Amino acid sequence: MRLARVIVVVVLAALASVYVVAGAPIALAVFGVQVLYLLKLRKWWLLAAQAVLVYTASVAGGVSTGILGFLAGSLLLTKARVLAPLVVVSAALIDAARGGATADATITVVLVSLVVFGLTRLVERAGEMHAARLSLAAAAVAAERLRLAAELNDGLGRSLEVIVEGGRRALAEPDGAAEVLASVTATARAALTDARAASANYRATSLAPELVTARAMLDAAGIAVEVRGGHTEPLGPGGALLASVLREAVTDVVRRGTARLCVIETSEQGDERGNTETSEQRDKRGSTVRLRVVDDGHRTAEAPDFDGLRLEEAGGTLTTGLSPTGRFVVEATLPRGTSTEAVPGETVTGDARAPEPPGDRRRRRPLPKLAHEASYAVSVTVLAAVLVGFSVKALLQLPGALVIPAAACLTVIVVMQLRSVNGRHMAALTVMAVLTYAPIPVFGPVWLGVAGFLAGPVLLAFPWRAAWPMVVAILASVAGAGMLFGLPVPVLANSTISALVTGLVVYALLRLAQIVKELQAARESLARSAIVEERLRAARDLHDLLGHSLAAILLTCELARRLKCPRERIEEIVAMAESARADLRSVSGEQRELSLAAEVESARTVLSAAGIRVTVEPVELNLPAEVETVLGTVLREAVTNVLRHSEARNCSITMRADETGLRLRVRNDGVSAGKTRRGSSGIGNLTTRLAALDGRLTSHVDGDRFTLDACVPHPAPVPAR
Repeated sequence: MRLARVIVVVVLAALASVYVVAGAPIALAVFGVQVLYLLKLRKWWLLAAQAVLVYTASVAGGVSTGILGFLAGSLLLTKARVLAPLVVVSAALIDAARGGATADATITVVLVSLVVFGLTRLVERAGEMHAARLSLAAAAVAAERLRLAAELNDGLGRSLEVIVEGGRRALAEPDGAAEVLASVTATARAALTDARAASANYRATSLAPELVTARAMLDAAGIAVEVRGGHTEPLGPGGALLASVLREAVTDVVRRGTARLCVIETSEQGDERGNTETSEQRDKRGSTVRLRVVDDGHRTAEAPDFDGLRLEEAGGTLTTGLSPTGRFVVEATLPRGTSTEAVPGETVTGDARAPEPPGDRRRRRPLPKLAHEASYAVSVTVLAAVLVGFSVKALLQLPGALVIPAAACLTVIVVMQLRSVNGRHMAALTVMAVLTYAPIPVFGPVWLGVAGFLAGPVLLAFPWRAAWPMVVAILASVAGAGMLFGLPVPVLANSTISALVTGLVVYALLRLAQIVKELQAARESLARSAIVEERLRAARDLHDLLGHSLAAILLTCELARRLKCPRERIEEIVAMAESARADLRSVSGEQRELSLAAEVESARTVLSAAGIRVTVEPVELNLPAEVETVLGTVLREAVTNVLRHSEARNCSITMRADETGLRLRVRNDGVSAGKTRRGSSGIGNLTTRLAALDGRLTSHVDGDRFTLDACVPHPAPVPAR
């Protein structure tokens, strides 16, 4: 935004300088008023003061009527815009009374007014887009939450209702409890599968969680790590495959334990057009995402186990091996999948689907946005009008026989200029350079002003340290050619300054259009990032909160079916299903705080029901709600892992508080030696949650015992009374 305003101020100053050089210092006051208008100080008295200044300069001071263009441009920015044509007519009448070139003066007033109006409106549009970026992100998150709620309530919500109703029916009809429990168990198993599939599906669009987990694992292992993210998200379904590759590669580095440095890089290939493109444009061009993991701990080319990932079936590649410098490289590439966030509400296609409401499969509306096409319309329209206006001014000064060839040359230049709106075109610059200088011997001094058409695109096409010397050379060529034609000094100075002003006007219109485009892309990127974050939050909650509840329900159902009198267990099933409903609301966007004490008791109950001996050493503390919620979530995930991934007979839950914070430790036996799991997202979820509190998560296996430690650096916890 600051750059946009600076550009406009420089252009307005250049326009005013033309009149100052012509002997009208009052133009400085006109320039000051115009800057106030740029800052949106638009009072009637300020407009009146500007009118007094420009008419005094024109009528009493004999200044060119072109200065009235400042007033006309200011009027176009207000509700009194209908008066702008009257200012143009008055300029024509004043010039006619002087006996001057009325047509030329009228065109000048129109051009100045269009430049003032167009540049100010583009700056305002850029400001509107910048100010609305957060509201767009909030709207996108709200829409995503509604979509998630609809999906989850229709699928998992219905399953939980079935479980609750089945449990109540089993309590009301004990004779048929066995049959009902069988149905409830099947429903709970299917719901747990759906929740895990939905969690994996929501995670699939982003590599961010795995990058966080990888850094944490390598840090815990004492291995220096560098993460260089160069891709844009969301990734689409391919994100899950790349996450699996990253997980296996980093796990192998940690398992070997010989590396001192690991570098993780992501990049996007086929993105030649810069970072202002939308996700849809990148997808259409078929860009690919590359993941590269390099470490210095391998002595041979033996690769990690990537069997079953099947990147080739997804159109990707996976290569491993030693580099010439002796470092081991794992490199995976995948074509960027169609972004699901391009149209929020559509589910990702793939093996794992989130539940989608069967009655709502129509295409949903895309992200709310202010299209930059309107800003381009303003930019291109004003630019075309300015170019045509300057061209007409030049043609009016040529003899009749030269008008047609000059018009042909100017038409080509105008077309080349308009092409510059969409980027740098060296061929167009070359054509403009030829048409700027080659016709000078034929058309004479009138053609010197065309050099300004060349200066603008040069400023846009090259870095400033290279562009400004080239612009100075262009202006010097104008001055040199004018001297060869024997132009008087005032005319020569006017021609040179006019060329500079024309170049600045052209540059400003082109550059502001690009700024608006970049802001639009940044707004959309922010909104898409917000959607990705919301999906990742939903994935974490599905896995950590609802997944735990459904796993506990399934376990209790299976236990109840083996009991002769399962009433107590059935009551637990109903209570847990009711609690899971609250978890589901939390997943779909409603904030829910967890009680650490309640989670400890829940863990004790669930583990005891599974026949596991539990020892608990809690420390009751007055902790902030966010700390309790995160540690409660860690405990849920730890208990779920004990039930799913071990044959534990003993489990201990301990909490220790000191001056550095609070440590939660869950330790269990029954772990199979050498057993590894592919695709687990629990550790990554917990690492992300703890990182938000500057906490750390570590885990290790010692024989058949597994230990999970969560540390939150909450200073000086206060014992609860």
